[in-house]
Amino acid sequence: MPILVFVSLFTLLDFVILFSIGSQIGLLVTLLLVIGTGVVGLHLIRKEGVATFARARQRMQAGEIPSNELFTGAALIFGGALLMAPGFLSDALGLACLVPNARRQLLKLLTALGLKAAAQRTTGHDTSWSYQQDAPRYRQGESTSSADQPQGPIEGDFISRDEPRHRG
Repeated sequence: MPILVFVSLFTLLDFVILFSIGSQIGLLVTLLLVIGTGVVGLHLIRKEGVATFARARQRMQAGEIPSNELFTGAALIFGGALLMAPGFLSDALGLACLVPNARRQLLKLLTALGLKAAAQRTTGHDTSWSYQQDAPRYRQGESTSSADQPQGPIEGDFISRDEPRHRG
């Protein structure tokens, strides 16, 4: 629901800015700018997309995971979609997704926000949790032998209601 509200407010603000600027510079100039940004966006997506795909292929052949290239590809697609949308605010954000330095800053921001959100989901509280805080608990768990562990289902397994409850 918050995403829907954000998208709705962003679209409304984008149209308000488009109509405000359009009333100042005229209809023909506004249309030319909107169409021009769409054409420039498509050209940049093609150019950058081919280069990104080539880098991802090289990293995969080298046995590495092309995570940065995957993010770049997603940013290019998102930026292109924003450039195709009519509006100056969406065009500015779309161009930011296409400019490599701005894309790196966006990646840093999203990574920081993603790590913070992931930490909140896993710990259920403050994001300042670290392994060192819970290291004694982990070390206690490492010292137990397999004979001390319960013989019931292990994490990830399930027992159907039709199956007997013993292990064989």
